[in-house]
Amino acid sequence: MVISDDTKTSSENGSEIDRERKVFDDTKAGVKGLVDAGVVNIPRIFIRQPEELAQELTTHRTKLQLPVVDLDGIKDNKLEDIVDQVRAASETWGFFKVINYGVSLNLIQEMIEGVHKFNEQDVEVKKQFYTREPTRNV
Repeated sequence: MVISDDTKTSSENGSEIDRERKVFDDTKAGVKGLVDAGVVNIPRIFIRQPEELAQELTTHRTKLQLPVVDLDGIKDNKLEDIVDQVRAASETWGFFKVINYGVSLNLIQEMIEGVHKFNEQDVEVKKQFYTREPTRNV
């Protein structure tokens, strides 16, 4: 991946970052691939500009509270309310915290181990799964 200097205009930087992001995506190696390749500095595609962060801090200086969706209500036939909460959190924040989902800690630990095992595989094996295509099931 080629990392260029930041002396260009913001639009030039934006298109260069877009190209770098495409190169990164095309490798299909993910962040682990960067580490395996010996990259020691965080690539520019993962760094937000100080002006962008300052603007965000100014905009969101109030106490932010992460949306929480409690799935315990499913037992009480409150599925429609839960779906509305998920929709609102997704549209507003893009993410949310889920509680009372009924997945055991043991299963979560096994899943994390599976993710580690997947990421330790050769890049050629992982390439068949890596995608940003929203229509492709993984």
